[in-house]
Amino acid sequence: MANKHILGLFSDIDKPANALDKLKDSGFDESDLDILTDTPYPEGTFGEQHTSHKLFRFPLIGAACGFAFGLLITAGTQLAYPLVTGGKPILSIPPMVIIMYEGTMLGAILMTILGILIESRLPRLIMGAYDERITEGHVGITVVCSEDNVPKARTILESAGAIAIKEA
Repeated sequence: MANKHILGLFSDIDKPANALDKLKDSGFDESDLDILTDTPYPEGTFGEQHTSHKLFRFPLIGAACGFAFGLLITAGTQLAYPLVTGGKPILSIPPMVIIMYEGTMLGAILMTILGILIESRLPRLIMGAYDERITEGHVGITVVCSEDNVPKARTILESAGAIAIKEA
């Protein structure tokens, strides 16, 4: 059975919080509810659960990979093509440190960008229900549910004061 996306559009800021509470109380899972707004409200404004992110892992992994690549490329090159000059050691540490630092920073930056895209769920391939009035100050609540629960979700959104309801 296919899931349907239902969007309830609210003009008042207090009504979406009540709608979320009613939807949770009637058995809808919190992961199936989403809030769409054009204003960056603080987390928890609408009574939603705090979501933890794993963004800090991406730069750490990227930095470790960049450092390892920098070490591999510098030491590998010097060992593959040894050039002994005046009895100096084959591995020259000061130039290696510069390349390893740059590799560390490049890996951390690239993985941070990738992590931001992944944690933000971008690009969103399946948009679901959407209304352009959200960019004009309205607040939308999307509910992802089976076709059997669509009338139940519509009734809850209507009773909570939704000015419009869309399905996708």
